[in-house]
Amino acid sequence: MKAVPKVNTDGLYLDVELVDDSFLGVVPFYDPPERTEEIEPEAAGYIVGVPVPQGLFRPRFDIVAWNKDNSLEPTAYWTEDLTAKEIEQLMEPEDVITSERVLAAESVRRELEVLELKQQNTTLGAQVVAQELLIRDLSTQYEALGKSMVALELKLLDVTNRGGGDE
Repeated sequence: MKAVPKVNTDGLYLDVELVDDSFLGVVPFYDPPERTEEIEPEAAGYIVGVPVPQGLFRPRFDIVAWNKDNSLEPTAYWTEDLTAKEIEQLMEPEDVITSERVLAAESVRRELEVLELKQQNTTLGAQVVAQELLIRDLSTQYEALGKSMVALELKLLDVTNRGGGDE
């Protein structure tokens, strides 16, 4: 058994398929049939008995050229589907600082600052509510103490008035 490439109908590499060692050529594969029977099913892609050459980033097999004339060196039907610029971008080292990365990092930093400020705002809001509740509680206690003082003053007046104060 050997692994050979599977490509879609445009010739773009999809995966590998295990086949017999003697397999050569290009044969179509089909999606599982739907419940409605078609007269002639359409190919979902092809199993290609030609190995992918090293160094291709997004290999494409030229199925049309193969079907017209398959007398060339078999690997000649494989081409690179990416442009030179796309390959250059893929090869760009990860640690290179680009303006996009700087902007992305700045954006993330600002988002983190916003989240931190929201958290601080929530905490401060809870503290304000706690202080308002404390003030309300103290105000209630103050009113109760005021009423108690008035009651005591009235009792004192009553005691003073009853005794006449001359004894």
